[in-house]
This record gives sequence, C-alpha cells and structure tokens, in this order.
Amino acid sequence: MKVTIVSGARPNFMKIAPLCRAIDAAHEAGKDISYRIVYTGPENDPALEPTLFTDLAMRRPDAYLGVTGNDHSQVTADIMLAFEQELNAHPAQIVLVVDDMTATMSCAIVAKKRGLKVAHVIAGTRSFDMNMPREVNRTIVDAISDYLFAASMAANRNLNQEGMIPDYIHNVGNILMDTVRYNRHRLTQPVWFAPMGLKKGCYLLFTLNRHELLRQRPVMLSLMHTLLSHAGDTPIVAPLHPYVQQAIKSLELNAPNLHILPPQSYLHFGFLINQAKGIITDSGNIAEEATFLDVPCITLNSYAEHPETWRIGTNELVGENSFALASAMDKLMKGEWKHSTLPERWDGRTAERIVKVLLE
Repeated sequence: MKVTIVSGARPNFMKIAPLCRAIDAAHEAGKDISYRIVYTGPENDPALEPTLFTDLAMRRPDAYLGVTGNDHSQVTADIMLAFEQELNAHPAQIVLVVDDMTATMSCAIVAKKRGLKVAHVIAGTRSFDMNMPREVNRTIVDAISDYLFAASMAANRNLNQEGMIPDYIHNVGNILMDTVRYNRHRLTQPVWFAPMGLKKGCYLLFTLNRHELLRQRPVMLSLMHTLLSHAGDTPIVAPLHPYVQQAIKSLELNAPNLHILPPQSYLHFGFLINQAKGIITDSGNIAEEATFLDVPCITLNSYAEHPETWRIGTNELVGENSFALASAMDKLMKGEWKHSTLPERWDGRTAERIVKVLLE
C-alpha cells in the first residue's frame, strides 16, 4: 500500500510526523505500507525553518509542488495541476490530507477524480460559517473522503448529522496530541530565556495570526491595552510573524514588559507553551496543546474547532471582547483557572489507530 501524505503549510507537519513514525513502525513489522510526503509550497519556504524536521524527528518532504499565492482560485488550480503531475510520476493507492487548507481540498479532489482513496485527518470540525474559506474546504473534503478520521466525539457527531457513511467515520483522537506527547521531554529552553530574566511559570505567552483581527485597529488597540493592564509587571513573551509584529508596533503601545520576538523553532515554542503561566492566542492548535499540558489558555476567537478545549479543557473563548478578556485575565492572574480533563482518545496514540484502520 502506497500512501501519499500532503502538507499545505508548516502546522500540517506537526500532525504528519506521528503518522510517519507509525507507518515506519508498521513497515518494520512486516506490513505492506509505505509513504511519500508532498509539500505544496516551495522548498525554500521561509516558514519551514531549518530545524523543523529535526525537531519533529521526521524526514523532509519527498516532493515540493512550489505553489504560492493569496488568490484562492489560482492557488487551487495551480496545486491541482501540480499534484496531478506528482501522482503521474509517483502513483499511490491512498492520498492522506490533514486539516482544512486550500491544499487539503485541492489534492483531495484530484485524488478522488483519479479513483484513489482519500483519507482526511481531523475530519468533522465545523465553525458552521460557510463564509469562512476553511469551512468550505473542510466540508468538501469530508464529503468526498473514504476515511474520515475524527479527533473527537463532537467532530464524529457532526459527520453523522451530515449523513456521512458510518463505516467511513473513525473516532481516532487528536493527532496533534501524539506530537505533544512524543516531544514533551525533548522541549528545549531557548538560549535567550534566562538572559531576558524570564522564569518558568512566571510569564504569559501571546500569539496572534488572524489577518481579519489585525485589520481592526480600534479592536486591536482595546485588546492590547486590556492585556497589558491586567498583566501588570508579568512579562509577556510574544513570538510573532513579521506582519503581526508590524501591526502591533503600529499601535505605539507603551509596553516595557511586552517582548516581541521572531517565530521560534518547534521545540523552543513547545517549551514556551509548557512553562507559561498562561497563554493568550487566536490559535486553535495552541489551545489544544494547552489542554493536553494543562496550561491556562485564553482564545481571542468566538469558536474553537474542537469545543472540548473549552468544555473540559483549559481554554476559554473571549472573542474580540475586551471586557471578556479582562474578566478572563483577572482569573488567570489570580491563579483561579480551571484544570483540564483530557478529551477521549487525546492520549498520543492517534497515529497508531489511523494506520491500523488503513491496513484493515
């Protein structure tokens, strides 16, 4: 069995790495299964830092499609054409895609039209907002997949309610937890950590990515003032992409305790998550990792792909509401935050379950 695994962006590799290890283990045990990793971006993508694949203990992609751009239609067309050529040169029986990116949808459609099996990891997540491009992507991919690997009972329920074939649905757990569990004891303290006067458990971690939020200057200004005023003298460590750094700096904040840094390597960033007093973010992945690690997390969004993170995990949704953020910050700084209960099958063994299903 030949499996082509598709990645459309850096975060996808965190979910692909455990699958590679599980397939390698099955192959070494005598099972007829192998894989090929395809990255839809360019080999020199600056988002793929040199240490990424070493940190994740996985090999680099076998192929790079070299597609870039911001126009959804153009990117979709370019990926589909390039992926057709990739499959012509390297046939597969199964194409495995993760998450809900344009690359995920594009490669899934190509595979399905070629008569190949499509496996979707992190299937069934929903925002129920079809104005979101990612919601369009994920619903299309789920509709044409032959293997729907759901990360939770909520995702499993979404797929059932949408009429997916029950035999296609497999509640295997959240594969991101496999990576967190595997690397928890490999996390590395950054060399700048101690010289900056930071101490474990005595700083806040702040991340931001959403372009639509960054474009709302009055909202951003209110949120940042709320964050800074309620943090007091507690250091705020903010590893941010250049476009986010520019947006934050344009607010001209008086914030001596806000340490804006470049994006960090996987093992360094994992250390910052694991040792933080609390996290303020708009990232669903970070909220999931915080739930696994039992670290308080405030999410600047009105929904979470995995509602388990706020129902039984450490996550709280405050949207873009400064008053809700202030209330959450008060609880966080007073040490009154809730503790996490791990959702079912978020145990770090999801990749093993996926490979077992593929081999059956």
